[in-house]
Amino acid sequence: MLVSSCKENKLLSYFGCVNEQEKYMQRCLQLAANSLGNVTPNPMVGCVIVHNGYIIGEGFHANYGEAHAEVNAINSVKDKAILKDATLYVSLEPCSHFGKTPPCSDLIIESGIKRVVIACSDTNPLVAGKGIEKLKRARVEVISGVLEKEARELNKRFFTFHEQKRPYIILKWAQTADGFIDRKRNDNTQPALQISNEHSKRLLHKWRNEEQAIMVGTNTARLDNPRLDVRLVSGKNPLRIVLDKNLELAESLHLFDGSQLTLVFTSKKRAVQTDVEFIAIDFEKNVLQQVMSVLHDKQIQSVIVEGGSKLVQNFIDENLWDEARVFISETFIVDGVAAPKLNAEPMSIDTIESDKLYLFKK
Repeated sequence: MLVSSCKENKLLSYFGCVNEQEKYMQRCLQLAANSLGNVTPNPMVGCVIVHNGYIIGEGFHANYGEAHAEVNAINSVKDKAILKDATLYVSLEPCSHFGKTPPCSDLIIESGIKRVVIACSDTNPLVAGKGIEKLKRARVEVISGVLEKEARELNKRFFTFHEQKRPYIILKWAQTADGFIDRKRNDNTQPALQISNEHSKRLLHKWRNEEQAIMVGTNTARLDNPRLDVRLVSGKNPLRIVLDKNLELAESLHLFDGSQLTLVFTSKKRAVQTDVEFIAIDFEKNVLQQVMSVLHDKQIQSVIVEGGSKLVQNFIDENLWDEARVFISETFIVDGVAAPKLNAEPMSIDTIESDKLYLFKK
């Protein structure tokens, strides 16, 4: 399969590739993106094998615990004899340790491939340069740093987790045109204000499927009784997280329906129940930092924070966020619960029928 030029293929020109190495690496990134939400805690990785200007094999890491990208790419090559004259492109440093699968660096060496082009190094301490070093010791030519920025962006959750020792944090809320996220309510007998349109809601459920966990505060759980699932799309439900300092939330809430594991951060000790885990923390100290530490220990690489306004604002005030996705509707309500305040300029603004979607990145 001959890869078309960047100018001929809009997908390949997404990041503006300008040379042969970038052209093939962009294909690796395309392949890797197919596994979004399916391989955590592993990174998304794509691989292509090129011989005389043609792609003779390609693959990606499709599901956690299954074969890695390099394995699938090498296995897809029909004539293994030409591998010794081929170049392997991969979007992340090949692993060098035994995990769910054997080391990919060993397979590359055994296959006879003598040239490997890598987008970026793996900062997971289990790898962290060891894969590249193993290849070099076997006299494999290694070129790294091709589309490194784009490759790190693709695996932003993975790199944030390993380098900052916390999950990648996405803040999400919907607000009216005059800056409110809800009407003022005292109990859950009053329905929440419906701000986003149906297309925006479906997009939100797609986002939930892409992240490992979803988090809300006590008032949101009590007043909205959210399911925090992906019922509007096909996919898996995220781990649910809620703050409940004094264990005031009713057991009849959807959060405790047993459909998905829920973590409850509280000041009170309580035995683990089926599909509900109570985690005691000190609410007199920095709550969010304690939560981040626990989630890191539990290998949670990404969390989408959906409210309420106070919880989201706490993340903003502590500078503990990576992205914010804000829907703004055409609705006006004059008075209500104020939306979070984020002092940043949006990277992009998209229109979703009657809604505007503002994307912020730190």
